[in-house]
Amino acid sequence: MNKTAICHIPGSQYSFAYGEQELRIRLRAEKGDLDRVTLIYAVKYDWLKERKSVSMQKSYTDELFDYYTAELIVPDSRIGYVFYLESGKEAYYYSEEGLTVDYDHEKSYYNFFQHPYINEADVHRKVGWCDGAVFYQIFIDRFLMGDTKKDTGYINKQWGEIPDPKSFYGGDLRGIREKLGYLEELGVNAVYLTPVFSSPSNHKYDTVDYFHVDRMFGSDEDLKALVEEAHARGIRIVLDAVFNHCSMHCAEFQDVLEKGRASRYFDWFLIRGEKPDPEEGNYECFAACRYMPKWNTSNEEVQNFLIGVALHWMRECHVDGWRLDVADEVSHDFWRRFRKAVKEENEDAILIGESWHDAAPWLRGDEFDGIMNYSFTKACIDFFANRTRTAERFTARLNELLMRNTDQVNEMMLDLLDSHDTERFLTLTGGDRVALILALAVLFFFPGMPCICYGTEIGMEGEYEPDSRRTFDWDETHWDKTIFSAVRSLAALRPKISGKARIYAQGELVVIEREKLTLAVNATAQPLTFEGQNCYHIIGARSYLILDREETV
Repeated sequence: MNKTAICHIPGSQYSFAYGEQELRIRLRAEKGDLDRVTLIYAVKYDWLKERKSVSMQKSYTDELFDYYTAELIVPDSRIGYVFYLESGKEAYYYSEEGLTVDYDHEKSYYNFFQHPYINEADVHRKVGWCDGAVFYQIFIDRFLMGDTKKDTGYINKQWGEIPDPKSFYGGDLRGIREKLGYLEELGVNAVYLTPVFSSPSNHKYDTVDYFHVDRMFGSDEDLKALVEEAHARGIRIVLDAVFNHCSMHCAEFQDVLEKGRASRYFDWFLIRGEKPDPEEGNYECFAACRYMPKWNTSNEEVQNFLIGVALHWMRECHVDGWRLDVADEVSHDFWRRFRKAVKEENEDAILIGESWHDAAPWLRGDEFDGIMNYSFTKACIDFFANRTRTAERFTARLNELLMRNTDQVNEMMLDLLDSHDTERFLTLTGGDRVALILALAVLFFFPGMPCICYGTEIGMEGEYEPDSRRTFDWDETHWDKTIFSAVRSLAALRPKISGKARIYAQGELVVIEREKLTLAVNATAQPLTFEGQNCYHIIGARSYLILDREETV
């Protein structure tokens, strides 16, 4: 037995409450090493007389480890537990004292693992509507211009021309409202908008005024009307919260530029010296962009201001949540306060952080509900586009990603193949639409919420931004109808794609089993055989098969 591979951490993704009376407990071991894992548990005050045991199931496997899971319904949540591990002729108990041949139950209160109590406030509750969500991301300037009577003096590109960093095309909120029927037809029921607030740029990630919609996009009333009609159609609207930084033209930073330390807003920013100097760059900013000074989100006044922004739009327009820009550079203290305020206003509002990496510290139930799952994006790029992973290594990677977080976090991740910040997936595949369609199938079957970047469904291409931010081509004769149909078909299945996931490779087949449906993906150039429970199918080259296990014979 490889003792060094054994791992369990209480109060982490290895032991968590899924509800007020449900605990999920995981154990890690070397891949293929253990024959059996038994969980011994009891109400910790009744250990000597009420112990129970349950065989743990091998639920996930990555390249190095197996992960065993037990799901416990516990009327009394004060649970103590130890593991009993068997491998060949070796057997050990595993407790807080590590691996031991024997275990002294009489003295167990010193060293069993424990879940001391399931406090209601500490349970990371899922946002109810996430289970059936199909997201669609819209870069507003590039979707559709609906208001043809507005001032168009700022527009400097013809619709369809290739963008540069300073391009403006005229897309607006009325254009999105006009196409809500299209989104319904596609199967979308949640829209994530890039920033809508006043800003000089085309992307609007440099906010000048958080309390007004940018005039290029319309008015505050246009946003309200969009949300109202979207809700009437069963579509949620999530806004982009740019709270890490602002525009250097925002009133607060301008006051500091003028007055230096004498400004009441001086401590709202992170400035080295007596006065910010854009030429010298003696203040913190987003990346190296001096025109985007960074808020001091450890400052209570800044916290109150930004929380006030979120609550204002939730009350005025009833938006359904926030995507949190550059979220991992903002203080934990702020996000905890922010979450509390937002959830008190609307417990079903969703909070999706932008983090391109393992975000476990922000996903413990007191900050974000989930993140934009770029780790999933990269795994799909490696398998379907770069072809640097076998089916076994791809599924191992997907399993490893699921083991980073609790189950409810996995179910609230925003899974995506591309976004306004990445190359278009179709471009990365070299224009291989079949590879994109296969990846879309995995996207919809993987735990979490699938998100389609505007235009991906019609075959939009583009290199890294700004090229990835091209205008939507509304001429249907130019659309790739095969991709469009695939997205619509997968979206229609979304209500049935739920429950636990079992992800594995069968030869070069990628298989994802959910509660009712099984997906088998063949990304090779040869037909492959899928053998499931009581079924046998030939899956053609570069295609996928969806099986309804309730109907399969």
